[in-house]
Amino acid sequence: MPSPSTSAQSASSQRGDGATEPVMITGSDAILRTLEKLGVTDVFGIPGGAVIPFYDALMAQDAIRHILVRHEQGAGHAAEGYASASNHVGVCIATSGPGATNLVTAIADAYMDSVPLLAITGQVFSTLMGSDAFQEADIVGITMPITKHSFLVRRAEDISAAVAAAYHIASTGRPGPVLVDITKDAQQGMTAFSWPPKVDLPGYRPITKAHGKQVQAAAQLLVKATKPVLYVGGGVIRAQASSELLALAEATGAPVVTTLMARGAFPDSHQQHLGMPGMHGTVPAVLALQESDLIIALGARFDDRVTGKTSEFAPGAQIVHVDVDPAEISKIRTADVPIVGDAKDVIADLTVAFAEAKGDSELDTAAWWSYLNGLREKFPLGYTEPADGLLAPQYVIKRIGELTGPEGIYAAGVGQHQMWAAQFIKYERPNAWLNSGGAGTMGYSVPAAMGAKVAQPDRVVWSIDGDGCFQMTNQELATCTINNIPIKVAIINNSSLGMVRQWQTLFYDGRHSFTDLNTGHDTQMVPDFLKMADAYGALGIRVTRADQVDDAIKLALATNDRPVVIDFVVSRDAMVWPMVPQGVSNSQVQYAKNLAPTWEEE
Repeated sequence: MPSPSTSAQSASSQRGDGATEPVMITGSDAILRTLEKLGVTDVFGIPGGAVIPFYDALMAQDAIRHILVRHEQGAGHAAEGYASASNHVGVCIATSGPGATNLVTAIADAYMDSVPLLAITGQVFSTLMGSDAFQEADIVGITMPITKHSFLVRRAEDISAAVAAAYHIASTGRPGPVLVDITKDAQQGMTAFSWPPKVDLPGYRPITKAHGKQVQAAAQLLVKATKPVLYVGGGVIRAQASSELLALAEATGAPVVTTLMARGAFPDSHQQHLGMPGMHGTVPAVLALQESDLIIALGARFDDRVTGKTSEFAPGAQIVHVDVDPAEISKIRTADVPIVGDAKDVIADLTVAFAEAKGDSELDTAAWWSYLNGLREKFPLGYTEPADGLLAPQYVIKRIGELTGPEGIYAAGVGQHQMWAAQFIKYERPNAWLNSGGAGTMGYSVPAAMGAKVAQPDRVVWSIDGDGCFQMTNQELATCTINNIPIKVAIINNSSLGMVRQWQTLFYDGRHSFTDLNTGHDTQMVPDFLKMADAYGALGIRVTRADQVDDAIKLALATNDRPVVIDFVVSRDAMVWPMVPQGVSNSQVQYAKNLAPTWEEE
């Protein structure tokens, strides 16, 4: 059997037309060669028994950078962050059994948020499958509900086509995760490799170009509307359609709202932007949707966190629903005009159709804008200073955004700090805001920031995390230190599971059951995040006063030879406002509960 280096070198035989002549290589080399041909330059993973052949081949080449993580979940989230920051497919690798099952959370996360992810797992020898062999798990079966597709490869000759097909499925149509499970004997076996492989996917035909009559029908509704809203979801970012969205918005003059997954798809500074809708959205954005007469939904799925009580959502609105995934159309809210297609193409077509439909007339939206601007004036985004004298977390996050600027990347964990980061950082461009929206995965932030920094090494990358989330995946700081990935971590440390505590305060009579984490305030600080940062080779900073905030952020921005961890000790009583309580109409959005605060000037 030829060595990996010899076989990989022989695979470079190429014809003038770009195709390669067949050469004999190992299955493991076929994985590597296929990834290289697909343009993959970085992968995240950790070896184990069932992927030793692949890792042996990986060691003998230098075209693909492998980043050794400390936990497979970290590999998955890092690949997600890489994909979300770069618009390229993120790749993660794990061994069989527990290695593969540790990827499941990240795969489910990518599925919910339409992140293009390729997960490659090792499997036990094909002769042992079904015998409960050591570290055997049916990862194809386990992940079937949370992937676009899953492949099981038992033969070396099937590897290249399976990996190429998986990459194609992950990155086309509605992006998402695809898993390729490869047995150990397939990795060790020999195969004739040539490029490109024959990929046959007869049942997979994503629709990208919309039906022209549907686009024209949408344009006619838009011309007649007096209270239109462009409801923008994460699909606009995945489709790289931000410039097309800007053109449509300015052509129509309609207000724009961007969901949690779409922050940055439309500039926050634009006068037509009302902010984020949903449970913790701005009052103007929430009520604009609720009281509209036409909603143009672009790459959005009418998530319950946006609609509130679905039966009472936007009762007077007609719906134009644009999505590349036909399964999303009318799934939650029936569309008056359903449009299946890629957001980039559809928005461009709709802009042209609108211009033709309106002729010399203009939308009659003066009264609508007068009402919305009144909401902006009456309900500005703000916060109250904590009564306990500790830091306001909103102020900390706002200053991180202001001192870093719109060219930075911000990866948030899940909870209160996630909502504050979505609210108080100004996003002017797509791919600047990364978070776990659909699954709500604690532990996402640090590895996602790590992956984003690998994808975009010249950008400042912040992990904005909570003290609860941080303790789930902070071991990846070791990965960052060893691999020279200098991310900045801002721990919004309220010594509790903040969002759960907020709900307990509001809806459970203040019974704070098992939400105290003892990470700050009057506790023993277990763990001490500064000592932890030092142990991982990172710069650790603790901030307890407002006059320390800027200096700490500036020091973090100036430190690029290692990761930085800032422990911001904030008030545990701070809450996320506005808020639409779960299960009620969005008309009942609460600016604050039983409070009449003095809102900070924006």
